[in-house]
Amino acid sequence: MDKTSLLGLILGIIAIFVGMILKGVNPTVLLNVPALLIIFVGTIAAVTIAFPTRDIKNISKLFGILFKEDKTSNVEELIPLFVDLATVARREGLLALESQVSTIEDSFLRNGLELAVDGQTQEFIRDIMTEEIAAMEERHQTGAAIFAQAGTYAPTLGVLGAVVGLIAALSDMNNIEALGHAISSAFVATLFGIFSGYVLWHPFANKLKRKSKHEVKIRYIMVEGVLSIVEGQAPNVIERKLTSFLPVHERQKYFAEGEVKNEEKASA
Repeated sequence: MDKTSLLGLILGIIAIFVGMILKGVNPTVLLNVPALLIIFVGTIAAVTIAFPTRDIKNISKLFGILFKEDKTSNVEELIPLFVDLATVARREGLLALESQVSTIEDSFLRNGLELAVDGQTQEFIRDIMTEEIAAMEERHQTGAAIFAQAGTYAPTLGVLGAVVGLIAALSDMNNIEALGHAISSAFVATLFGIFSGYVLWHPFANKLKRKSKHEVKIRYIMVEGVLSIVEGQAPNVIERKLTSFLPVHERQKYFAEGEVKNEEKASA
């Protein structure tokens, strides 16, 4: 599970409840069915209108992405993998990679290496892999747009809910005490709208964009690694090329750990 998504959600809810209590507001005012209906069902309705069915049916998958741990490979895992593959390819040829390719779990990388083993040109491999990345990026952008739009609609629907509540409150002004209660209840919809828009939907959209950006970066690193193997570059050259994608401090840490491992092998 992605702990930051869950932690942020819990902190957001706690902040609202504790803030209300400190302000002397009874949290039970949130049990407002009309407000919940206007904001959450209204937001669902607006999003459903805004996007076609093929996009809407993927919303459950998007929640899975938000709350599940990212299983995308990182650079530190890919570097030794490509170094090993390059070593085998230079020593025994690209065909020797066939048995190793079948063990790779990432379908994108496996497909790229299969194209390399099949003897396809660098240009063809690059085109196929980059087109797949572009298609993936477009899907991710659509998913993030759904939540971004929900974040836009929800606060506005909160204003609509407040207006509806005020209409109901001002329709009977004979009982001043009841009028004050009705007006305060009217603004619960605004609270739900702002909370859901800026604590849930917009942050969800941003997280999807960040996860997509990371995955796209990893995919391009895979493209560079596959093409470097096809070109016949030396393992140490590939290692240097791929470590350039790491931040400076992580790059230094990677090479420091590599030196320690080499010293341990030498002393063994």
